[in-house]
Amino acid sequence: MSGAAFHELRCAEIDWRHRKVQGDNLLHAGLIRGRLLATMPQFVIEREIKGAGSLTEEQIREVSLRSLETLHQMGPQIQWLHSYVTEDKVYCIYLAPDENSIREHARRAGIPADRVSAVRRLIDPAGLK
Repeated sequence: MSGAAFHELRCAEIDWRHRKVQGDNLLHAGLIRGRLLATMPQFVIEREIKGAGSLTEEQIREVSLRSLETLHQMGPQIQWLHSYVTEDKVYCIYLAPDENSIREHARRAGIPADRVSAVRRLIDPAGLK
């Protein structure tokens, strides 16, 4: 199963209708395959990985699959949306109930989570016009 298909499947499995989320770092509700996804906190994780921009596709795939397997074991309350790779850092965007879930995922997967920041607001330039 491809990473995108696995992510879509994980999103489709989530049913947060009865979950209350604390805090002001919430995403808007959405529908995936007809199922309601209630708002969830979004986080940006900064991972310091020396030479990240030079990793091979196979190296990136290995780390990504390990991360996905850990996410699967932890259940649908934590989701990896996507990542940005720079020269020596990787910035990952996750949905999770709290920062502790993000840090536990990193610990179990054996990947760094040097800084975890809750998203407080999304600025969309299209909405500024």
